[in-house]
Amino acid sequence: MCGMGGMGMDRIECAVIGAGVVGLSVARALALAGREVVVLEAADAIGTGTSSRNSEVVHAGIYYPQDSLKARLCVEGRKALYRYCEARSIPHRRCGKLIVATDGEQVPALRALADKGRANGVDDLVWLSGEEAWAMEPALRCVAALHSPSTGIIDSHALMLSIEGEAESLGAVIAFRSPVRGAAVGGEIVLEVGGQETELSCRVVVNSAGLWAPDLARRFRGLDPALVPPAFLAKGNYFTLSGRAPFTRLIYPIPEPGGLGVHLTLDLGGQARFGPDVQWVEDIDYGVDPERGRGFAAEIRRYWPGIEDGALQPGYSGIRPKISGPGEAARDFMIQGPADHGVPGLVNLFGIESPGLTSCLALGEYVAGLVP
Repeated sequence: MCGMGGMGMDRIECAVIGAGVVGLSVARALALAGREVVVLEAADAIGTGTSSRNSEVVHAGIYYPQDSLKARLCVEGRKALYRYCEARSIPHRRCGKLIVATDGEQVPALRALADKGRANGVDDLVWLSGEEAWAMEPALRCVAALHSPSTGIIDSHALMLSIEGEAESLGAVIAFRSPVRGAAVGGEIVLEVGGQETELSCRVVVNSAGLWAPDLARRFRGLDPALVPPAFLAKGNYFTLSGRAPFTRLIYPIPEPGGLGVHLTLDLGGQARFGPDVQWVEDIDYGVDPERGRGFAAEIRRYWPGIEDGALQPGYSGIRPKISGPGEAARDFMIQGPADHGVPGLVNLFGIESPGLTSCLALGEYVAGLVP
C-alpha cells in the first residue's frame, strides 16, 4: 500500500472500517488468509465504542433462534474464544451463570430457554430447583434456575490488544483518525478517507462501523439504499455495587424485550455491576441518570432481596447497534455480502450487538469467507 496521505489515490487489497473487536477480528482473519489489510478507525484508539461498553460476558448461546447467525456464531465463537484466551493468557474466567425464575409464572419461559439453548448446541445446561440454586448461591432467591457452566467473563481490552497485535504481526496496518466519509462502489471500491484526506481504492471493503454502519452504507454511491436496514439506538445503563456481592456466578433474570434483563455480572476482580437496561434513545450519549437506579433496585430485589438501599452507584453505559426498533422482534446479525447486494468485494455488518463480543473470532472467519 502507498502511504496513507496526500490527495492522490492509494491502493490496498482489503480495507476494514472500524477497529472494534469485530473489525479487528475480521482484519486478523483476512491477514491469516494472506491478504493485505488496512483497518480504518475514526477514533484515536481501538475499541472505543460498543466493544468497550458492554458486560464483558462470554455467552454460551442460549437466547437466540435455532440456526440463526447469532446462535451459530455464538456457540462457535465461544469455543474459539476460550481456546484463544487460554493459548495467549488473556484474563478470563469460566465462572458460569444462573438464569433464574423468581416466581412460578416464569418457569415455562425458563424451560423454553433451556430447550432453545440445547437446540443451539449448548450441551451442558443444568436445570436446578430453587433449593439447588440456593445451595450454590445462598443469597439468591428463586423458584428454579438454569445453570450455564460455560458462560464466563473476559477482559475485552486485553482481548482486543491481542487480536490487534496478531493482525499487525501478519502485516495488517491500523490507521487511526481515519474516518470514512463515503465511497463509490463499482469495479473497485473507492473510499473517501478523512483525516488524511485521501482516496483509497480497494478490492475488498468490510463495513464494521458498529453504530454507524447503516449510516455509512447509505453513503456508498452505487449500493441500493433499500438494502440498508434502519438504525435504532438502544442504550444500556450499568450501575455498580458498593461493597462486594455475595455471588460467585453471574445471575440473570428472564429476558425482557430488547435485552436480557437487569443482570448481575462480575468483573475479573470480583466487583459486581448490574445492567444493562433498555433505554431507546435518539442520540449517542453515554451519561447515566442516577434516577434509573431506583428501577434497578426493584428488579434486583426479585432475585437478591438482601441488596441494601443506596448500594447502587451510576457506572457506565453502552449503546446497542439495533436494526429492530421498540416493540419489534430482535433481528439476527445482518451480514450482507456480494451475493446479497451485487457489489463485488463489499461486506456490510449490520446489527452486530450481543453476542458480538463472544462471536468475534467466528465472525471474522465467516466474513473472510464471503470475499473471493
